[in-house]
Amino acid sequence: MEERTYLKWYNKVGYGSGDIAGNVVYALLSAFVMIFLTDTVGMNAGVVGTLIAVSKLFDGVSDIFFGSLIDKTHSRMGKARPWMLYGYFGCAVCLVAIFCIPAGIGPFAQYAWFFIAYTMLNAGFYTANNIAYSALTALITKNNHERVEMGSIRFMFAFGTSMLIQTITVGLVAYFGGGAAAWRTVAIIYAIVGVLSNTLSVMSVKELSPEELAEGEVSAGEEIKEEKYNLIDAFKLLAHNKYFLMICGSYLLMQIYSATLNMGIYFMTYVLKNANLLGVFAWAINIPMIIGLLLTPTLVLKFNGMYRLNIYGYTVGTIGRLGVLIAGYMGSVPLMLACTAIAALGMSPLQGDMNALIATTSEYTFLTTGKRVDGTMYSCTSFGTKVGGGLGTAVAGWLLALSGYVGGAAEQSASTMNMLHIMYLWMPMIFNLLITILLTRLNVEKANEILKEKIRTAENG
Repeated sequence: MEERTYLKWYNKVGYGSGDIAGNVVYALLSAFVMIFLTDTVGMNAGVVGTLIAVSKLFDGVSDIFFGSLIDKTHSRMGKARPWMLYGYFGCAVCLVAIFCIPAGIGPFAQYAWFFIAYTMLNAGFYTANNIAYSALTALITKNNHERVEMGSIRFMFAFGTSMLIQTITVGLVAYFGGGAAAWRTVAIIYAIVGVLSNTLSVMSVKELSPEELAEGEVSAGEEIKEEKYNLIDAFKLLAHNKYFLMICGSYLLMQIYSATLNMGIYFMTYVLKNANLLGVFAWAINIPMIIGLLLTPTLVLKFNGMYRLNIYGYTVGTIGRLGVLIAGYMGSVPLMLACTAIAALGMSPLQGDMNALIATTSEYTFLTTGKRVDGTMYSCTSFGTKVGGGLGTAVAGWLLALSGYVGGAAEQSASTMNMLHIMYLWMPMIFNLLITILLTRLNVEKANEILKEKIRTAENG
């Protein structure tokens, strides 16, 4: 029987455009906040890394907290859309604040300013916005193919935005005169773009009713019950879903991977001697990724699901990063770019079907417990993005400080140069290998089919 469709093409594109807003924040922070703080403001990389790591302590709790609030929200806009809409205005203000650290307030006050703005952004507003945005995948359609399409479109916007920001930001800062004032102007421009795209995304879709969401997933005659659980109950529901834990681990590693690549600004500046190469490598990553995302819905159908496709894709991604490592030590930029593109193409299916995979994992919780926790389930996306990206940036700061990095220096020490090779060449390859291993255990689609078959047998028996 053919699955019912819920969305028009413009709903999918409108939804996907919301990741312009998310990546205005994420790409700017992950790629440029560290070098802004060390080379423009004059902060110590190790101290900044520590502040980012401490900030992450608030994130794990806030992810589940906001996910639970979304599940319990009932409004004319639905469960997730209000949080997505209003949460982003706080994101925009905090993003600008991070790049508006006053020059004359003293070092301690500067660190405090950064920590407060960064924590409010990540543990508060970005969490509310991002979890709500991701949860919409499960709340506006029950069609798994549409969910895959939404994920692919979403991440095409995400990687396109990330590529654009990595390509133009250095030039924009120079265009506006360089220095702290130029960074502030760029942050304001990006924040405005984010507010507009986020609002468009919210208004382009409509959530399904609880009755529509439960249709076909409960036994005949069973009532749809109001979700009644507290934060501890929500945490237990997540902790007892092994597939959620595997997705959380994979998402965390994916974001740490991205953060280490975004620290490539240091590798380009001091190893390859050309900071503008960051934009070239961004194209080598994002163009193949976008092509792969275009193909992902078709490939999911061809492979009869997401499980095998994701494993094969990440195997290619790991081999590609191994090629980047070898080419990097050879000093061949063209070969590094080619292998970077191969790795990105292999990694694209998981990016495209991740939201559908989480929706399927949320369905597993519903089939095993009878509780619908879509918002709470999607906390893994916010958790992975913020904690993974933050930890990646924090670790980069610690490693730079450990190696003796001197911000703004024309030449760096041998120990720093060796560390930049480890950060940009070795660490991404290792993270890809770990993700591939996790994916071999993540066959939640098969688990759900077994559970549904039991329900059908019980109804017919």
